[in-house]
Amino acid sequence: MGQIHLEFTPKIKGMIHTDEKVIHVKKEKMYDMNCIDAKTKYVLAHLFVESRTKKKVRKLFKQIKDTCYKQILERYKKEKHKQRGKRKLITFVSDGFENYKDSAKYYFNHVAKIVFGVPIACKKYKLKHNNNPIEKYNQDIKDQIKTKRHFGSFEGAKSFLDLRHVVKNFVNPHQSLKGKTPAEVAEIKLSLGRDKLKHLIKYKAESKMTKS
Repeated sequence: MGQIHLEFTPKIKGMIHTDEKVIHVKKEKMYDMNCIDAKTKYVLAHLFVESRTKKKVRKLFKQIKDTCYKQILERYKKEKHKQRGKRKLITFVSDGFENYKDSAKYYFNHVAKIVFGVPIACKKYKLKHNNNPIEKYNQDIKDQIKTKRHFGSFEGAKSFLDLRHVVKNFVNPHQSLKGKTPAEVAEIKLSLGRDKLKHLIKYKAESKMTKS
């Protein structure tokens, strides 16, 4: 169920923020990488990896290409007649990690705005872009796992993090979204009722049976 977000096309409404959280597995550093829409709080892409190689990071960004490229391209077509500085393109934001910049350009060069090398301190100095939305997400992860010094296995950590982003997207209402889930604000058509996790598991089971 950890890849269920790839079955839907969320409506992108804000800047797409990319970052990672260091996760310790048997005291080894590994990385929980995520791309989040700043307005809907929806996790557009998620990947847990042992290292942030160019190949792995491109795999992360390809998730957005597979689910959202059509709307990114449509936005570009609507704006391309304007001067470059006045185009309101879908925007990717992150810190200066080169593989994030490379991957965004690999899939979205020219059709999206790519802003990399953005420190969290931007908010302090009132600059236009900062990476705070995903830093908040990473802090929430830290709070949830603070009782664990480290995970015992890669698969154990992966299962926890995969489920966490599914719950964030589809199950837990967000205070800043007026009690709606990120999936609801991103206009994903999936009726889950009150017991969202139960119905999400049911949906996934039925979907698996249909495919088989």
